[in-house]
Amino acid sequence: MLLQIPGVLTTEQVAHARRLLDSAEWVDGRVTAGHQSARAKDNRQVPEGHPVARELGDLILTALQRNSLFISAALPLRVFPPLFNSYEGGQSFDNHVDNAIRQLPGAALRIRTDLSATLLLANPDEYDGGELVVEDTYGVHAVRLPAGHMVLYPSTSLHHVRPVTRGARIASFFWLQSMVRDDGKRTLLFDLDTAIQRLSADAPEHPAAVQLTGVYHNLLRRWADL
Repeated sequence: MLLQIPGVLTTEQVAHARRLLDSAEWVDGRVTAGHQSARAKDNRQVPEGHPVARELGDLILTALQRNSLFISAALPLRVFPPLFNSYEGGQSFDNHVDNAIRQLPGAALRIRTDLSATLLLANPDEYDGGELVVEDTYGVHAVRLPAGHMVLYPSTSLHHVRPVTRGARIASFFWLQSMVRDDGKRTLLFDLDTAIQRLSADAPEHPAAVQLTGVYHNLLRRWADL
């Protein structure tokens, strides 16, 4: 499932993030790439553990904790601390699949990357190119979103970032391990949760809402991988 999540950050939060990123140091983005991806990746990145990355990462994680669409779709168990990158001057990232396992910085804990996320911090009129292109069983999807919006997609997907030919495409990116490993099962739970919410809003006293909620939780209990 590829899902666009609008308004993760407010306009004010995006502006604050851009001010901090303007003052941060940037390094070659290949520092977080695997062996294969390093040959395809050409961008800049704020180093992991940089004070700006930590502050803005906390801001994003706090916003996601309050975002019901994200929680429903991702069913997050662990989230890798958000990272920040920039593409400009023809930079791009060729076709690749994200690493299956990520080591959490400064800890022995590892996470399985079930889902990948890109949160845009530059508006589309600030740059040309830079679309995130994700391939799945339903075809090829080019994503270009306003600042503050996020796209969530399975980490198993082949994807790339097209060259940025004008301006700079600035974004946060990260991975997460879901309580439900299988994307098909996660999608079914998301569709069921969405239907329950609509039923509860349209007919709050309907007994089917309680029954369907029970089905949802029993499926989650059966499929959760904790």
